[in-house]
Parts: sequence; structure tokens; C-alpha cells
Amino acid sequence: MISMMLRDSYNRQIRDLRVSLTDRCNFRCFYCLPHGEPPIAPKEQMLSYEEIEYVCEIFVALGIEKIRLTGGEPMLRRDIETIIRKLARLKVSGLHDLALTTNGYYLPERAQGLKDAGLDRVTISLDSLKRDVFKRMTGVDVLDKVLAGITAAKEARLEPIKINAVIVRGHNEDEVADFAAFAREYNVKMRFIEFMPLDSGHEWSREDVVSGKEIRDRISERFPLVPLEVERGSETSSRYRFADGAPGEIGIIAPVTEPFCGACSRIRLTADGQIRTCLFSTVEHSLRDVVRSGASRDEIIEYIESVILKKEPRHFINDPGFVAPSRTMSFIGG
Repeated sequence: MISMMLRDSYNRQIRDLRVSLTDRCNFRCFYCLPHGEPPIAPKEQMLSYEEIEYVCEIFVALGIEKIRLTGGEPMLRRDIETIIRKLARLKVSGLHDLALTTNGYYLPERAQGLKDAGLDRVTISLDSLKRDVFKRMTGVDVLDKVLAGITAAKEARLEPIKINAVIVRGHNEDEVADFAAFAREYNVKMRFIEFMPLDSGHEWSREDVVSGKEIRDRISERFPLVPLEVERGSETSSRYRFADGAPGEIGIIAPVTEPFCGACSRIRLTADGQIRTCLFSTVEHSLRDVVRSGASRDEIIEYIESVILKKEPRHFINDPGFVAPSRTMSFIGG
């Protein structure tokens, strides 16, 4: 009998699917991609929009409630509006939230089109408010374009808008309170992310990690914070509001110093059709090969359920024998 709810072997319900649409990116963030061109999977290995629609429909039938489209830079897919339009139809079948994570570069021209296609909201990466630091961290000099993208997203009502900043010591930790001011001014949800070992050069060092506690302390020196009285559940971030009642919200994602694996509800599908049961998995499971083998719908469901049962209890970043994934964040999908 086919179950209509995905649970792993630790009885965690899987509700969130992150789908990478491409492994290509027009930025070269040092914590993700190197300068220069990364190896790109051959086009024939990538899932078509028809395949993405098909497997997402199956996942929603199995209880997935949220789908986030990621990359690489997902807006490099020329057919992204078509993909969104197809996936938005799943809202009548149990999908509650269709979101997109982007570097924001293409939003000034395309935000309204994404909204019209059925996208609910966006998360935009913004690692610095200073032009020189932004260029050093991302490899491109386009801060003004990203800021214009945030404005376009607000005008298109792709809300609530979340802004992600990866905080790395020696680069942007002195901007944490400035980001909080940005959240207050623009009424957005600012998310601070600890630096994780997913960089292409495998040069991650614990000394470069700015802890969630330090981030909270740096913000509170200028803007006192109050924890939001909401159940965290499977959310990745600890959430705060400003004590003075100002608009905006602060979230801190601290997988290194404050792991939150116990309530994880996420599963990932790479652009070339591999299921990843954890961001830090060292093993992938080829859903693409199963689908293309001519497997029946029931056989695909059986395969998905068997993979979910292999989901790790937690990540192992803090273990002495930790091994970083062979593929970087651009290939895994945020």
C-alpha cells in the first residue's frame, strides 16, 4: 500500500523539497564557486521541465508542502517561468508554498513575470552592502543590480522577502548590524548564515565561522532583539523581532554551532536528478535514472520512500572524521 506521507527512519516527516534547476551561476562566490568556469553537467543529464513537473507532482502527492527552486542561479534556466507555471498548479493538490532562491541579478526585469507565473516569494542572496566587499565575496561588481532586484521583488509582492547573508570572518562580520538596519528600513526578513564547509576550494576553516551567538550579540548592541514567540519546528532559523517594534525580522541559521538536525523536514533534488537526503550527504540517489528507466509511478514512489529511509540522523560537521561533500553548494542546491 502506498503511503501519502514521507517519513524517515527517525520518524521525521518530510515536507520540504528543494529543487536545483541548474548547476550554472553568473556569480563566483568564494564560499561556493571558484573564479573561472566550474565543470557543468552535460545538458542531457539535466532534468527537463517535464521531468521536474512529474517528480514534483509525485512528491506533493507524498506530502511535500513546500517547494523551493534553487541552483546555481535558477534564473539562468530560460524556461523558469514555464517551470513555475507548471508547479503552481500543484497548489490544488497540497502544495502550500512555492519559493525561489536567487542572487537577484535578473529580478529587476523578471520579478513581475515570476509572480504572474505563480511564484509565491523569493529569497535573495546579499552578502555585503559595501560595493568593494560585495565584489570580493561574489566575484562580480553588481551590488546596485541586486538592490534593484530587491525593490522589484517588493513591487511584485513576492513576499515575505528573505535576504540571505553568509557571514565570514575577515569579510563581512562588521556589517551584521548594518544588515539589521537594512531589514528595518526595507521591512524584509534578514537571514544570517554561518559559513559552512561547502566551498569549492575546500578551504573552509572553523576560525572563519562567525557564530550565531556572535551575530546576535553584534546586532543587539545596536538593535535589541526579542525572540519571536513561534514554534520553530523544522525551520532552519532562530527568529527575532526588534524590541522597539520596528518592521523587519532577523533570523540566524547556525548549522555549525547550533545544529537543528533533529527536526529536519528537507530533501533535495539536484539539477541532474539526484536525491540528496542531507546538505552534507556524501551519497546521492539517482531519481533521474529511475524515471528514465521507464519505471511505473508506483515504482518511483517505492524508490523515493526507500531513499527517505536512508536520511541521516544529523550532519557530522563537528565530528573529527567529517568528510565534506564532493560537490559544492552550486551543484547541491541551496
